[in-house]
This record gives sequence, C-alpha cells and structure tokens, in this order.
Amino acid sequence: MKIHKILVVFGVIISLAFSVQENNNLPEGFIYVKEIIPDIDVELRYFTNHNFVGDTIDGYNANTLILTKQSALALKKVQDDLQQQNLCLRVYDGYRPQQAVNHFMRWAKDLNDTIKKKEFYPDVEKRYLFREEYIATRSGHSRGSTVDLTIIDGNTNEPLDMGSPYDFFGKESWVDHSGLTEKQKANRQLLQKVMLKHNFRNYSKEWWHFTLRWEPFPKTYFDFKVE
Repeated sequence: MKIHKILVVFGVIISLAFSVQENNNLPEGFIYVKEIIPDIDVELRYFTNHNFVGDTIDGYNANTLILTKQSALALKKVQDDLQQQNLCLRVYDGYRPQQAVNHFMRWAKDLNDTIKKKEFYPDVEKRYLFREEYIATRSGHSRGSTVDLTIIDGNTNEPLDMGSPYDFFGKESWVDHSGLTEKQKANRQLLQKVMLKHNFRNYSKEWWHFTLRWEPFPKTYFDFKVE
C-alpha cells in the first residue's frame, strides 16, 4: 500500500510516496489473504468450537486467513473464475501453526474425549486416528500453502452439497467416493477442476484439501499465531 504525504519545502508542494509494510507482524513471504481477496468468505473452524475437537485450537486467536503470498495470488484466480458463475470460495483453514497440530495430537491421545465423535468420526475408533492418518505430527498447512475450502452460492451464501461435511473422518470424504449423488459428484469435480486449473493439487482422501504446486516453503513448518 502507498501512503502519499504532502510536504512544503521552500514554498513548493512535494508529494512523497511511502511504501507501508502491511504484514510487518508476519514472516516474509506471508500475507493476510483479505488484502488481495477482500470478498472471500472465511470461516476458520479452529477458531471456533465447531470442529472435531470441540474447542478453539491453540494458535488460532482470530478468524484471519493467512497464506503464503504465492498461494493467495493463485487463490484469487480461483475466486475470480467462480464469481463468473455467481459462486464464491469459503475457506475453513489456511496457514496452521505447529502448536495447533500439537493440540490435535494431545487430543487424539485422550481416548476419553469423544464429545464430537458423532458428528465428525462416527465410524472411526479414536485410537486409530493416527494409524489411519487422520491425525499426524506434521501438517502441510503449517508450511503456509495449503487450504481447506468449499464453494458457496453467491446469492444464498450456502455451501454446495459436497456429500460430506468438512473435516469428516471417513471414506465419504474421499474425492472419488462411490456413494455420491450425481449432483454431489458434479460439485466436487467443479471444485477439483477450478483448483487444479490454478495449480493447487488435491489430497485424495479429503475433498476440501489443496496444496499449491511448487510451494515456497516445502520443508519449513511455521509456528507463529493466527492473529
């Protein structure tokens, strides 16, 4: 962002443009996504208690979407394409601090805490969440170029029917799950197609999960808070 300041020097008006670093509390290479996609719908589930843990997750202090700049610019192209069809993106998660992943690990080891089992993992025993790779010690989200998202209707703001809820642990969330209706299949393929077009690759067991190809920090896991 440029700020123009007017100075008077010996009776002459001089306009100076100063570059302002809007992201001075973010690591270099990261950006607040709303700065370049102001109309994107953000619903960070880990800032709420509407998630598989049932509580706000460590490191999420605001409903603020943060990504690497390259990912945000690519996501803007996705949003622009969808808006031509009166559709919009809703993002459930972006950059995720390592401390949040640690919170997930602690939760997964507490086998007595199953308050959200019915909604998020009804057919999976909690003790098997690590073995079946629903919970891991590292997450691509912590590298800053992975997003969890869906598509919403531009008129109603309601999400398209994808055949399973976000963060549902089960085969129903696999991209090519066979038990989908034709409409659900079409909605998933629309999301897959538009994300792939702009260089996001999908994780086959989570229809909502995408990572930017050639991500800028492929081996670095960050731990600054979402604020």
